[in-house]
This record gives sequence, structure tokens and C-alpha cells, in this order.
Amino acid sequence: MSQGQKQFGVLEYTRSILSMLFFFLMLVIFTPIILLGLLLTFGKFSNFVVEKIAPLVARATLVINGIQFKIENHTGPKVPFPAVFVINHSSTLDMLTVLALGLPRVRFVAKWQFQYNPIFLILGRLTGQVFIRREQSEKAIQTLQKNVKRIHRQKLSVLMAPEGSRKHPGIIGPFKKGPFRMAMDLQYPIVPIYLEGNRELSTGAFLVTKPGLCKAHIHPPIDTSGWKFDTLEKHISEVRSLYLNWAGVDEQSNHLPG
Repeated sequence: MSQGQKQFGVLEYTRSILSMLFFFLMLVIFTPIILLGLLLTFGKFSNFVVEKIAPLVARATLVINGIQFKIENHTGPKVPFPAVFVINHSSTLDMLTVLALGLPRVRFVAKWQFQYNPIFLILGRLTGQVFIRREQSEKAIQTLQKNVKRIHRQKLSVLMAPEGSRKHPGIIGPFKKGPFRMAMDLQYPIVPIYLEGNRELSTGAFLVTKPGLCKAHIHPPIDTSGWKFDTLEKHISEVRSLYLNWAGVDEQSNHLPG
């Protein structure tokens, strides 16, 4: 048991179990409503699902956990879109916070294993989410490239985690190329979102959390129109440096406690 896991008491486990039960109960209740809406609107209901229904359920789940969620938009009154949104991935709590964002016309790039849950499989596929095999980099990139035309045609945004997995070395892990190559293919800007507090509130492998505050900082878009593939590594390093700065660490001090 890790040092972070020892901090959880009976109350935290109870609230976390209740929140997970609530979350999946809401999925069961909303699934037929969503399916009917998608059928009647020929799929156009998808945006309403990710912009309104998903944030409603996610925010209610966070409240049950005793978590206050705040969005700090550093871009102005409106979130820029279409764009490739990138987040730092450090906790299972990230799933709820990205759903709670309610980003406009966004689609999520998630790990393939989410489809083992039949509800996630049905809702994810019907609402146009993208599932990739993160452990197979080339196949992941191919999957992203296959979805580029659809995303561009429908003027959708995409949200991805460049670190790939929450299990990575350091507070900010190495960044993979996928999100940045996709931004170049789509000719979209990169919009960095820094999730603050998620690691401290949920440190285990499951969605067991402590009460507290977490914030999503939406930062100004980064223009990718002048990017070239031969300098992509440099651009990725520059974006990652921003996350290191927001986390209050540098490459030398970028390590996990304990």
C-alpha cells in the first residue's frame, strides 16, 4: 500500500463507493434516453451528451465525493474550438474532471480497455469517442489518423492526454507525439489544460478520493500552423515545459514523493 493510499479512511472509502454507484446508476438511466436522442437526431444528439449530460453526471459525482471543482479559463470568455485539448494525466479522478469540463463539441481519446464495460462501449461508439491501444504506439497513431477526416468534417474538438497513461515517471511524464501530430493533421491549435489537485485527492488505482478542491486551468491556444514534422520534438518539449512550470517543478525535480 502506498503512502497516498494510507491517507484514506472509512469515510473516504464510503463516499467513493457511493459516488461510483451513483455514476454507474446514472449511466444506466441515461443510456436509453441517449440512444433515443441519437436515433431521433441521426447522431446530432452527441454534442448535447458531451456538453450537458456528461458534465451534469460528473459534477454530481464529484459533489458526493466532497470535491469542489473549479474551472479557470485563461483564454477569455469563451473556450477556443475546434482545438486539440491536452491534459496532464495523473489520477483516476481525471476521468470525472474532463467530463465535468463540458467542452464544446469535444470527443475524447480513451484507452481501448474502456470498451470492456458494455455501457462505455455503446455510448462511446455511438457518440463518436475514439478508443486507442496506448501500449501500441503505431496502431494508436493509425487510429488517430483514421479519425482525422471525420473530426475535421464535423468541426469537432479532441481531448487527449499526451502522457498516455496516469502511470508514468515523474509528476509530468514524457509526452507522446500522437496529440501533436493530430493537431498538425487537423490544422487545429493546441489548447493546454492543466489539472490541479487531482493527484493529491486520488492517488490509488481506483476512484477512491479525498474531499478537497481541484481546478482545471484552460490556457491560451498554441498555434500549430507553422509547425513542421522535423521540428515536432522541439514543439512537444516546449509544451511539456509549460506543464512542468505549472506543476512547479523542473526536469531535475520532476519526481514523485515517496
